[in-house]
Amino acid sequence: MHSLTMDLWIPNGQAGVMSLLRPLLLDVVPTIQQTAALALGRLANYNDDLAEAVVKGDILPQLVYSLAEQNRFYKKAAAFVLRAVGKHSPQLAQAIVDCGALDTLVICLEDFDPGVKEAAAWALGYIARHNAELSQAVVDAGAVPLLVLCIQEPEIALKRIAASALSDIAKHSPELAQTVVDAGAVAHLAQMILNPDAKLKHQVLSALSQVAKHSVDLAEMVVEAEIFPVVLTCLKDKDEYVKKNASTLIREIAKHTPELSQLVVNAGGVAAVIDCIGSCKGNTRLPGIMMLGYIAAHSENLAMAVIISKGVPQLSVCLSEEPEDHIKAAAAWALGQIGRHTPEHARAVAVTNTLPVLLSLYMSTESSEDLQVKSKKAIKNILQKCTYLPALEPFLYDAPPNILKHVVGQFSKVLPHDSKARRLFVTSGGLKKVQEIKAEPGSLLQDYINCINNCYPEEIVRYYSPGYSDILLQRVDSYQPLIN
Repeated sequence: MHSLTMDLWIPNGQAGVMSLLRPLLLDVVPTIQQTAALALGRLANYNDDLAEAVVKGDILPQLVYSLAEQNRFYKKAAAFVLRAVGKHSPQLAQAIVDCGALDTLVICLEDFDPGVKEAAAWALGYIARHNAELSQAVVDAGAVPLLVLCIQEPEIALKRIAASALSDIAKHSPELAQTVVDAGAVAHLAQMILNPDAKLKHQVLSALSQVAKHSVDLAEMVVEAEIFPVVLTCLKDKDEYVKKNASTLIREIAKHTPELSQLVVNAGGVAAVIDCIGSCKGNTRLPGIMMLGYIAAHSENLAMAVIISKGVPQLSVCLSEEPEDHIKAAAAWALGQIGRHTPEHARAVAVTNTLPVLLSLYMSTESSEDLQVKSKKAIKNILQKCTYLPALEPFLYDAPPNILKHVVGQFSKVLPHDSKARRLFVTSGGLKKVQEIKAEPGSLLQDYINCINNCYPEEIVRYYSPGYSDILLQRVDSYQPLIN
């Protein structure tokens, strides 16, 4: 069987190979038919040019016809070809739809042989994953209820592929996700969250995420299937994909409303996700980082829940350690969402020494545009609430003018009401630095500087102004001592 497949790989062009294989699909010997179909599948799987050649060679109608008629071995091989062609592009997947394959594949979902069901589910999932139109075609062919039956079958491989196909259907729109919900998929998927098979868990969590992400109603449907607290155990899984998909599912629920976020907090989800972020690296961290940002964005109480669970130091570590800019950008965004609520929130971020890191990422020419934008926004969010002056003071020396404005603005709010801070501001050199700032007359920055200067006696301000020591020296030079 293997030798025939290899012998067919001949260098006389794709059309030549296809014209040789096509008559073999009609051979009277079943094993030759199956081997020819397998060979076609392997060719089509290899790249999109060969898949295109299968379509142009008018082979699909023959496969679809035989799919309904032949034995289980041939059905598996034919479904493999359809999957191998359909995976490459929406156009090739549409060619499979156009030749009437969906109805036949859906019939195969009811076959007594689990291998045939699996091959058909795989092909349907690969067609559905491209876009909403193809996904709708799969739904219209009646695939969803049968895929839900497939996830209840005992075979793990079939469960995996059926869950994956449901995920591929649900991801495109709320309407398609609703179709999956209406077929009763969510309850069955939720029951498999603790299945020992990592690959199955990874598909189940993905499918639930693709449902929950679209709307509050769909997220609530997933929550009502009692996924908490069991889903939190997946955050400790050995498998990185299981961890990532569990974090993604929690993120897709928490992002919608403060109530759903509160539910995640009450279930212990925030602390569990923070532990998960600490136990992994790279892209596995990303959905957890984003989830903390979404929860913190909803309200100051929810942001405080992230702070209390020690989320800020963990996000700071991600900001400093992660080499990828898109992960740094997500951490910067999340820190900004935590720090933007009140002075207490801002201080919780500032004491982790995060602000200088954000500033250097914003200023760095090596940072991506997205990282620069998110770092700048986070700095502004935090600074506008920050009254913790030791964290602000370094910014007087390092910050560019557009950031400096916010820093000086914060000093102008705090100093009038805090005598200890006013004294410290002089002894640390802060007041001297403010006198060196060149602001446009009448600008907001100049107003802030005036407000700070008004906190001090005039001679102190004059003493720390640039050039004042020269004036004093001139006075020394021109001073005539009184000689007795």
